[in-house]
Amino acid sequence: MPLPLERPSKIVCVGRNYMAHARELGNDVPGEPLLFLKPPSALIPGGAPIVLPGASRQVEHEGEIAVILGRRLRLASEEEAREAISHVLALNDVTARDLQRSDPQWTRAKGFDTFCPVGPPVPVESLRERGLSLESLEVTTHVNGELRQHGRAGDMVFSIPFLLAYASEIMTLEPGDLVSTGSPEGVGPLHPGDVVKVQLPGLSSVENPVEAA
Repeated sequence: MPLPLERPSKIVCVGRNYMAHARELGNDVPGEPLLFLKPPSALIPGGAPIVLPGASRQVEHEGEIAVILGRRLRLASEEEAREAISHVLALNDVTARDLQRSDPQWTRAKGFDTFCPVGPPVPVESLRERGLSLESLEVTTHVNGELRQHGRAGDMVFSIPFLLAYASEIMTLEPGDLVSTGSPEGVGPLHPGDVVKVQLPGLSSVENPVEAA
């Protein structure tokens, strides 16, 4: 079951980028983007199982809008960052919430194998053809057919171009790198036998069964 994209050199993610999501977890909205990395080994395509690790008792879904870089970014402006985006896609930032709370950093909570399902990338040109923009993108998450999350890029604390420009001040973003932009409110637990689907409606979606280790 091949991935729908080339394996990136890194997966850059953003925490607490929707105000309501930060509040539902009892956190303040950060004054600057809160960045973390997921390992490329966490990537899986649609249809592959999300495996719940024995080390965690509380694994949760986090549906997100993600982008792929088409050119290198270093110390970029927001406009340069916008122009560097080649594709958008649905991504599930699966998280071991109990480990995220117990560990001082998030590598273990976010980095297990199978913790980064991704949908097919959609070229940004097709957004323009449909009269869409980055700011108009939406993301939904369903578990067993029930809507759990619904967010819009326009509701983000930090916009997608701002996030890319900010990240490029810290690390060089290479062509093919994957950047996920934060999860809206409504995150919740996953259990063996569940089926979770994250989608950018009408664009990209990824659906995965959930299994115990």
